[in-house]
Amino acid sequence: MKKYVDMIVRYTEDGQIIPLAVRWSPDQLYEIDRVLDVQRAASLRAGGTGIRYLCRIKGQERYIWLEENKWFVDAKE
Repeated sequence: MKKYVDMIVRYTEDGQIIPLAVRWSPDQLYEIDRVLDVQRAASLRAGGTGIRYLCRIKGQERYIWLEENKWFVDAKE
């Protein structure tokens, strides 16, 4: 299931987008410890394509996608 989320990001002077935190709900904000990989890819479970960020959040690796101008994650139902 595709879940759109609010993100806190940093834009560098050379145009890179670096995700800093994911707002899962109004009272849940998860800081991203580190971005491990960035590439164009599809979400096979949720559908959709975009820029896929492999991030470490609280010691676990998670994918986050930037699809045009919206961010989404694969959410379990």
